Amino acid sequence: MDQDSGENSRVSCSIPANLPFKLQPSIKNYFTLITTTLLDREQVAEYNLTIIANDGGTPSLFSTTTLNIQVADINDNPPVFEEQFYKAYVAENNKPGTSICSVTARDPDWRQNGTVLYSLVSSEVNSVPVSSFLSINADTGVIHAVRSFDYEQFRNFKVQVVARDNGSPPLSSNATVSVFITDENDNSPQILYPAPEGKSLMTEMVPKAALSGSLVSKVIAVDADSGQNAWLSYHIVKSTDPGLFSIGLHSGEIRAQRDISESDSMKQNLVISVKDNGQPALSTSCSVYLLISDNLAEVPELKDMTYEESSSKLTSYLIIALVSVSTFFLTFIILILAVRFCRRRKPRLLFDGAVAIPSAYLPPNYAEVEGAGTLRSSYNYDAYLTTGSHTSDFKFIRSYNDNTLPAGGTLRKSPDDSNIISFSEKNSVICNIQA
Repeated sequence: MDQDSGENSRVSCSIPANLPFKLQPSIKNYFTLITTTLLDREQVAEYNLTIIANDGGTPSLFSTTTLNIQVADINDNPPVFEEQFYKAYVAENNKPGTSICSVTARDPDWRQNGTVLYSLVSSEVNSVPVSSFLSINADTGVIHAVRSFDYEQFRNFKVQVVARDNGSPPLSSNATVSVFITDENDNSPQILYPAPEGKSLMTEMVPKAALSGSLVSKVIAVDADSGQNAWLSYHIVKSTDPGLFSIGLHSGEIRAQRDISESDSMKQNLVISVKDNGQPALSTSCSVYLLISDNLAEVPELKDMTYEESSSKLTSYLIIALVSVSTFFLTFIILILAVRFCRRRKPRLLFDGAVAIPSAYLPPNYAEVEGAGTLRSSYNYDAYLTTGSHTSDFKFIRSYNDNTLPAGGTLRKSPDDSNIISFSEKNSVICNIQA
């Protein structure tokens, strides 16, 4: 506004020409500020615009004002990873929770539109969910190992990492992380030939005419590790004749170091050590049995070539079982004999009233066979003693046959012998019994 009149009050406004804005007159002394191009907050977040107002007088008078323009943000930029492909190296046998690498994505948007969250794309590694192997911190992008890795199971795998902002709608981008498992020397060499002791007895025949440098045998070994951890070397640590045989350092070939003579022992035993090149080095050993002979008939008992060992476990089990069965059987027999002996020694008790009389006081049974005496049929008698009759010789007699003494018979004592008792029927003597 200009308080002058006429031409002196005519007002015009202008702004610098290098800005993406322009002033457009609308009605008297009113101007509209409009944009001439698209604004990008990520390039220029704010503008300080100086507006110059001039009047139409001579000389022209003017005034200025500054307008601060801030560009508002919209979620128009997805997160961008610093690298599209990451490589992570982790040693096998690592501890769970070990940090293996970190990924970073940046979003030029503002506030929540520029907040980045990280996650792993669901996938599988050897038919196992990737979440069982790795985890990622959603805020920092640090990737951790969930479990311990084994180089011999798998050596590398890939995962996809997603970076997503918190705008509406959210925008995202992906990056690939290749995980490489490095080998450690955690496997000892495994000898394939000769077979380990206890499984079989491997004996090599060496001709008596073998010359120096002749190949007589070979040790074959492998190592599950890789690289220098799997480089194997062979050494003879013990031998029957130290100067007779040698072994290739890396080939494992056993050769005659000199010509074989008649004075050399027929049975040769070599202890071979196989060592890898890891740090620290791991080793294993085996025994190689050599027999210097041209004829199988000359072969002695091979068991004499081995070291003295304990008896077979199977034999021990059989002996234990035999002893156990024998002990049980003898115990059972002794118990049976003891029970039978006790039954024989136990006195047979006879009761008269409430008093028991041992059977030792009883006389033997007496029998009369028909036709041999005065009785008409066979009779058996048992004597029973009453209470307090230990000093008496005889009390009474009862026949096993209820019809032995008829109803009309009598029992009387012989007048000529006080120890003779007679049975009579109708004044006839049937039998005489002496007590």
